[in-house]
Amino acid sequence: MSGLPEAARIEQREFGELSDGRQVREYTLRAGGLVLRAINWGGIVTALEAPDRAGHLANVVLGLPTLRDYEARNPHMGTLVGRYANRIGGGRFMLDGRMVELDRNDGGNTLHGGTQGFGKQWWGIEPQPLGADGSAALVLRHTSADGEGGHPGTLRVQARYTLGPGPQWRIDYEAQGDKPTVVNLSHHDYFNLRGHGDVMDHRLRIAASRYCPVDAGLIPLGLAPVDGTPFDFRRGARIGERIREAHEQLLRGRGYDHNFAIDANESADGVLRPVARLADPASGRCMDIHSTEPGLQFYSGNFLDATLQGSHGALLRQGDGLCLETQHFPDAPNRPEFASTRLAAGDVFRSSTVMRFCTFDAHEDPFEKKTEEIQP
Repeated sequence: MSGLPEAARIEQREFGELSDGRQVREYTLRAGGLVLRAINWGGIVTALEAPDRAGHLANVVLGLPTLRDYEARNPHMGTLVGRYANRIGGGRFMLDGRMVELDRNDGGNTLHGGTQGFGKQWWGIEPQPLGADGSAALVLRHTSADGEGGHPGTLRVQARYTLGPGPQWRIDYEAQGDKPTVVNLSHHDYFNLRGHGDVMDHRLRIAASRYCPVDAGLIPLGLAPVDGTPFDFRRGARIGERIREAHEQLLRGRGYDHNFAIDANESADGVLRPVARLADPASGRCMDIHSTEPGLQFYSGNFLDATLQGSHGALLRQGDGLCLETQHFPDAPNRPEFASTRLAAGDVFRSSTVMRFCTFDAHEDPFEKKTEEIQP
């Protein structure tokens, strides 16, 4: 333990009991000035605490009060999502000349792996030795059976949550199957950097000059330029600035629920590059996202309808949190022009995303603050 920061530690406690009697534990990581809590049901992150400009910690992700709430009607809050994050149109796709029929749970489409996606599965969690750099980590593992949700092949999946060094949370994904399949993994956190209220005054920058317009079922229609649309976040904009414009795409999504094609990650070559910056002027918190993924799904919490109570005690309403999901493009198995999500038997899928926190003063423009480089 010598040489490690005092704050770097891992704790655990009983979190609750599933309806089938299985006991779920919550693991707490403390490192880099952050606190992360995760459970082995759905790989759910129940809390992520970060300091504001005065150094005060607050939970910056939405959560639910109890395990039974997560089990019964969780809108993917804090979950690992797979086998295929986002939507697959019609709940089907061709793979190596064979039609694969999936579990449909979003109208006639498949969303986040169907009714029993990874966010509703048991994950083994193994705390890791504290790092010499002051980091703390958990490794989560799940084996997805052949045919689960309609997907071919047994798929072994691993996600590593690392807190630190410094004020950052990193997720490294790996997956390997014994048959050809498609894989798209992500994390579905609802961020609110103020820790309460809505996110309409948050400011967002996305490094994307194109996005995916969608049909009435929110399935991509291809790619279109963001120029001259409410989807242009390249220089940074307030979330609520254009969300009520009578733009056809905002009407279809009830706000933002669209994939953005990250300019620098178009090649999907596995290199971590800047994707987005989210900033809250009231608290002074900002979050930089780096990822190896070519896409970012920006969802503005449009379907939160005050029928759920959050872990902070208040009802969750539209716009109380937003999601920034790094991933491959939705419906890519049906769109050959998108980067492929096919994983050959025996090959290893790898992906990484880093969320690094910082603060800025009330008189500062958060988008003038230099983005710190993330080490591989």
